[in-house]
Amino acid sequence: MKNLLKKRIIIPVLAFAMFFSGTAFKNDFFEIAKQIEIFTTLFKELNMNYVDETNPGDLMDTAIKSMLNDLDPYTRFMNEQDVEAARINNTGDYTGIGAKVKTLKNKLVIIEPYKGYPADIAGLKAGDEIIKVGNTLIENYKENAGELLKGAPNSSIEVIYKRQKKTQTTSIKRAEVEIKAVPHFSMVNDKTGYIVLRKFNRKASAETNYALRDLKAQGANRIILDLRGNPGGLLNEAINIVNLFVPKGQLVVTTKSKVKKYNKTYYTKNDPIDTEIPLVILIDGGSASASEIVSGSLQDLDRAVIVGSRSYGKGLVQRPKLLTYGTQVKITISRYYTPSGRCIQALDYWNRNEKGEAVRVKQEDYNAFKTKNGRKVFDGGGVVPDEVFEASKNSAITNAIVNSDLIFNYATDYYYSHSIDNVNNLKLTDKDFSNFKAYLKTNKFSFETNTEKALYKAYEVSEKEDLDDNIEKDFNALITRLNQSKATVIDENKAYLLELLTEDIVKRYAYREGLYDYYKIHDSKIKKATEILSNSSKYSEYLR
Repeated sequence: MKNLLKKRIIIPVLAFAMFFSGTAFKNDFFEIAKQIEIFTTLFKELNMNYVDETNPGDLMDTAIKSMLNDLDPYTRFMNEQDVEAARINNTGDYTGIGAKVKTLKNKLVIIEPYKGYPADIAGLKAGDEIIKVGNTLIENYKENAGELLKGAPNSSIEVIYKRQKKTQTTSIKRAEVEIKAVPHFSMVNDKTGYIVLRKFNRKASAETNYALRDLKAQGANRIILDLRGNPGGLLNEAINIVNLFVPKGQLVVTTKSKVKKYNKTYYTKNDPIDTEIPLVILIDGGSASASEIVSGSLQDLDRAVIVGSRSYGKGLVQRPKLLTYGTQVKITISRYYTPSGRCIQALDYWNRNEKGEAVRVKQEDYNAFKTKNGRKVFDGGGVVPDEVFEASKNSAITNAIVNSDLIFNYATDYYYSHSIDNVNNLKLTDKDFSNFKAYLKTNKFSFETNTEKALYKAYEVSEKEDLDDNIEKDFNALITRLNQSKATVIDENKAYLLELLTEDIVKRYAYREGLYDYYKIHDSKIKKATEILSNSSKYSEYLR
C-alpha cells in the first residue's frame, strides 16, 4: 500500500517536472528556430531585391560580428583567414618571408624583419613599402595582401618595394618561420637570469623550461620573467609555466561556467624545475589572460614578487567551436579564478553604461582575498604588482600619434639619417623631442578631440538658430585654447613618447634581440627587479 502510494505521488511529480523542463527546452528551441527563420527570409529578400548589388559573404560577416559585439570582445566569429591566423599564433610556425607586415590601403609595409629570416637576408628593412609581389600590384589587390608573401618552402618571389622614395627590386626565397614564445633569455649579471615570454603558444612552456635550465647552468640563482605586453594564449601553457616553479599537485586556476562540463580545477602535473629560486615577474597594462594566470597564481602562492603596473584584467576563458566551411566561433565559456579565489576581470561587459560601453569595476567594489602567507590581494582590476610603477597615461592624442604611424615613420627617417656605433648608448635628447614635434607639424598631424567635436556641433546649432554672431568670438577663443592644450598634452607625455621612439629606433639598428639587451641596461623595471633579487631580506619582505 505504501509503495503504491509512493508511486502515485512520485510519478506525477516526475512527469510534472519533465513536462516543464521539456517545455522550457522546447520553448527555447522554438525561439532559436523562429529567429533563424526570420533572419533567413530577411537575408534572402535583401539579396534578391536590394537596389544595388550586394555581397552575401560581406553582409553575413558584418551581421555576425555586429551580433557578437553586444557580448564581449573575445567572443568572435573567425572566417577562414582568421582561423589560419589563430593557428599560426598558437603553433608559432608558418612558411613565408619572416617579417611582420602591415597592410595599408594600397601597399604593404615591413614593420619588422626577423633576424636571419628570408626578408632580412634579402635586405628588406622596417619602413620598406612593398608595391608589387610577383606579377601582382598591391594597389589593385582586393584581398589580404600579406597572404601573397606566403608560399611553399624554398619557393622564390620577386618583390618591388620603395625605400626613402627610391624603388628597388629583390628576390626572396620563402622558408619555414618559427615565431618564438621566448624570443630572448640571457644573464643580466653573473647571478640574475632574464627570460622574455611574449606569448602563450604551444611552445611557451617548453621554451621557458629550456631558458630556465640554460640560465641556471650559466650560474643564475635568481630569475626575472618578463610578461610585459604579453596578451596571453593557451591556458594549459600558463599552468605548465607555473609548474616550473611550484610542486606537482598544486592548484593553479579554477574555471566556472553555466555549463557544468566547463567547471574545472587545474593542478600542476609535473615535477618542477626549481621551487626555491627567487623570482620576480614583470607585468604591465598589456599583460592579459594567461599572463595574469601566471603572475596572479604565483602571487597568490607567495612564490614570486610582481613588479610593474596593473595588468589588463582579463578573467575570461574562450574556447573555439568548429563551424561549417572552415570557419569557427571563439566563445567565452567561463571565468577563471586564481588559487586565492579571486577573478581579476576588470571590465563588466554585461552591465554597460548609457553609451553601451563596458564599465570598469570600481575600486570600492573590489573584494579582498588572502595569499598563502596571508597577504591581501584583490579581484576586479587585474593583478596589482607588489612593487608598483605608475603606468604611462596614454592620452587620446598620444594614441592618435601612435595609430597614425608617425612614431614608426620618424624612426625610419632617423635610421637613414643617423649613424650609431653602439645602440646601447642611445639616449634621445630634448633636441630630438623638438625635432619630433616639428616632424608632426610637417606631416600635418591633426587630431580632433571629443571636446572639439562637441563645440563644433554646438556652433552649427547656433548658426541654425541665428545665435552665431553672439558666440563666434568665444567659440574661436575656445578652439585656440584647445589647440594650445593639445600641444601641452604632447609635452606632458614627452617621457612616454621618447620611450616609444627609442624602442622603435633601437630595433632598426639591432633588431628585437638588441632591444632586449638595451632594456637590460636602461629599463627601470628590470633595474628594480634586479635590486629586489639581490637583497634576500628585501625579497622576503614582499612575500610576508
